[in-house]
Amino acid sequence: MRRRAPVGLPRPALVALACAPGLLAVLALVMCAAGVDRTASRAPAAEPPVAARITVPRPVARPPIVPRTAWLDAASTREQPPPRYDDRVVAVFIHHTDSPNGYDCADVPRIIRDVYAGQTGAKDWDDIGYNFLVDRCGTIYEGRAGGIDRPVTGAHTQGFNHRSAGIAAIGTFTAGSQVPKAMTDAIARLVAWKLGLSGVDPRGTVRLVSSNSLSRYAAGTAAVLATVSGHDAAFMTSCPGAALSDRIPGIRELAARIQGR
Repeated sequence: MRRRAPVGLPRPALVALACAPGLLAVLALVMCAAGVDRTASRAPAAEPPVAARITVPRPVARPPIVPRTAWLDAASTREQPPPRYDDRVVAVFIHHTDSPNGYDCADVPRIIRDVYAGQTGAKDWDDIGYNFLVDRCGTIYEGRAGGIDRPVTGAHTQGFNHRSAGIAAIGTFTAGSQVPKAMTDAIARLVAWKLGLSGVDPRGTVRLVSSNSLSRYAAGTAAVLATVSGHDAAFMTSCPGAALSDRIPGIRELAARIQGR
């Protein structure tokens, strides 16, 4: 990711820099992916006690996923390099897009194009950062290019993009917000399938090595994180919002049941 504030600034200064007045509306859609929300950062939730067990694949039926060709038209597509890949996905980070909640689900392709435009335009990223996006109706969309079934390296969680998948809930889910059950159920199905490809327990923990000192962990540091975490577990941010963060334990449990655990 690019153009971060220098290391060593106090947290209020980092937030202020990320939230300077006058930003275009499209940038508000992608602040979670940039690593800093408009609100104060939250401490990460406590890690679950179950140790992650990476075993043989645990096949789970792939949920319906709308391909990127359904939201990315030729007029919006930007030139980009080939996708990058890891050996497998052993963790999932959950985000919110920090965009309005009261949208019509038929309008979601345009909303995703706006996120894509902000990240590949103003932020100069090579593609949308999230591997998947989920709307309030429970529809799952392919995000970053490279193949739904493959371990595509995303750009969603600074320092921890390798061996992880980023899932963005379309909307803003700060404290007091309603989180649609259709959305969290769809996220759980997606988590069960994606982690099942590597035999990973959604209720467990996993050891990941930070690749960027602007995360919560200095580059090269091994961090033990929940296999299903909010963005705030790895970066100084309030993403995915307090309301959605409160739903993550339930997402883990449902994903584990879907895997037959």
